[in-house]
Amino acid sequence: MNENAPRMPTCEGTQAALASLQQIGLPPTPLLPVEIGGVRAWAKAECLQPIGAFKIRGAWWRLVNLTPEERARGVVAVSSGNHAQGVAWAARRLDIPAAIVMPRNAPAVKLEATRALGAEIVLYDRPGEDRDEVAAREVERRGAVLVHAFADPWVIEGQGSAGHEAAAQLGRTPSRLIVCCGGGGLAAGLSLACPDSAIHVVEPAGWDMVGQSLAAGEIVRVGANPPATICDALQPDATKPINLEVLNGRAEPGVAVTDDEVRAAQRFAFARLKLVLEPGGAAALAAALAGKVPLDEDTVIMLTGGNTDAASFARTLAEV
Repeated sequence: MNENAPRMPTCEGTQAALASLQQIGLPPTPLLPVEIGGVRAWAKAECLQPIGAFKIRGAWWRLVNLTPEERARGVVAVSSGNHAQGVAWAARRLDIPAAIVMPRNAPAVKLEATRALGAEIVLYDRPGEDRDEVAAREVERRGAVLVHAFADPWVIEGQGSAGHEAAAQLGRTPSRLIVCCGGGGLAAGLSLACPDSAIHVVEPAGWDMVGQSLAAGEIVRVGANPPATICDALQPDATKPINLEVLNGRAEPGVAVTDDEVRAAQRFAFARLKLVLEPGGAAALAAALAGKVPLDEDTVIMLTGGNTDAASFARTLAEV
């Protein structure tokens, strides 16, 4: 065994993450029945987490596993908003200094919520600046620990805790999990937690870097002039080796959804499930409604976030 090899996430780690979340009293998010095309499937409402997104899971599991010396040095994270809030929430609870590198054009609701949780915000220009370079400078300057949004083994395990929770609520292993996907942290975690479930990754059109990487067998980066997307939470330039390694041979072919399909999913969730979903949090539902993924009575659709501002959500609801 190579002692210098990077730590890899495990199924046991996802189980331990769930136990840790249960110990601090984080309630399970609802598993709601949803009928699509005459099939009753299930929707996992992670948009109802205390921070409005599943990211609280991975952030907590990463920070609670820091050593006392690492906690004293603090953490740095990079996020357009949901991971930012997850890290800020966990850091406040554990009394750990946290700095979050966020784009200036992130939704105001996410910037304000992150700041309200007590984290320091370091802004960068998107496009124009490399967020990873900005984060690396902050890590070096502070001597802090980087908490990556999707390529950290503990973060992946924490996200996977949702799979065990869904299976317990369903009373059986899901046949498939349809997953909103940015860098692949949630998809990787769910694939570990539910090894017998098919994993369908859903990304915005033109930003389907995980799907393209799975098809190519190697990391594919977004092009020089990627299309605009309303899914601000699903815009990493590329996935990372750890995510590709976990998902390779496990995930189904990737699926891409359009902005119009995402908006339709937001309206559907509001009308049928009485839920507010941000665009990125509605991507998996969009794929299901558009007939781009198979459905059966044991399918679980991940509704991953609800952090959208009132004005843009109202515009979406008003569209026909």
